[in-house]
Amino acid sequence: MRLVMALAGVSLLLVLVVTTVPGALQAGEVSQTSTYNSGYSLLSPIRSGNLTVFPVVAAKSFDTHEFLTLDEGLRSGDVVVTEAGQARGLIRRHSGRTPPIVEGGGAEVNRLVLVNNSTRPLLLLAGEIVTGGKQDRVIGKDRIVLPESDPVDLSVFCVEPGRWVGVSEKFENKLTAGLLASPVVRSKAMAAKDQQQVWDSVRSSQLAMSETVAVAGAPSASAEVNQTTSYARVMDNKEVQKQVDAVAAPVERNYESVIRQLRDKNAVGVVVAVNGDIVWADIFASTQLLQKYWPKLIRSYATEAVVTRAKGGQVALRDAEKFLDNLEARHETADTEPGVYRQSERTGNGYKVFELTSLLPKTGFPVHIAKMAD
Repeated sequence: MRLVMALAGVSLLLVLVVTTVPGALQAGEVSQTSTYNSGYSLLSPIRSGNLTVFPVVAAKSFDTHEFLTLDEGLRSGDVVVTEAGQARGLIRRHSGRTPPIVEGGGAEVNRLVLVNNSTRPLLLLAGEIVTGGKQDRVIGKDRIVLPESDPVDLSVFCVEPGRWVGVSEKFENKLTAGLLASPVVRSKAMAAKDQQQVWDSVRSSQLAMSETVAVAGAPSASAEVNQTTSYARVMDNKEVQKQVDAVAAPVERNYESVIRQLRDKNAVGVVVAVNGDIVWADIFASTQLLQKYWPKLIRSYATEAVVTRAKGGQVALRDAEKFLDNLEARHETADTEPGVYRQSERTGNGYKVFELTSLLPKTGFPVHIAKMAD
């Protein structure tokens, strides 16, 4: 089903609009927008090395100020993430609500327990990484957690296969802006849902990053990267951060300029290409929500670009349009928590679409949509 059906009946007219966004693009480029069947508009690409992003503008924005992000919740202490088996004593009984079943037992690789103690609903994105416990984990799917929740089971995947020793009872954010796995790792957790494939993608990314750092003239840092089994530690390495920053910083500056100038036009996401191939799209319900996630999103995309060294051609605007607009499904599955959220997975020819819709009072709109190329 096209996004327009999900986003409150946006017009199906085809319009071509040309506009100029001073300073937002590389020298000599002309910014243009194209509004097409999905109801979204794409701006001309922002490029840095082999990474290209197309800013996405929506016809309508939604009120998302009540949503709490994982980064905000962990920093404030309102959100607690622990190993399974450590949630006893955290259960609060809500009148009129049946608490979820959180069984006893010890820690498990693919299971964590989360408690949202805040008065705001918590938004979790697939690909967000939490560090600590017996090993670092990546969130396996988008979901919403109710305010003042009882312990909730999380579907997660390990991104640190070499450790099964507790370093802390609770999990945290490793980096200041939080950490989001690169698209290749996110795809294994979201689509493949296979622990071995997640481990394989982490290892291949680690090896590629080690080689990149070595070529850049930092052999000691390359050895450090190659020795750890932690995805978070790889990304926390200073030389790795330099490589990622070199790609991410120009795009981040230009995109923030676009958002400032097009705030009233609802800049809500990006279509992402690496080495001439479109690989991903992230779209949010509002500019406000996008801005919260943007620092970790751009570093996720830049990481993919750094570890993908082969050079390809440039992606045209029409190719990005086609990718975003083509959402027909051959197969669809959905996971619903009544009154809270609906998370659907749609499979098409050569792509998958994941859509998280809020079912909370006064919502009923898609909060986050991710599309990946197979």
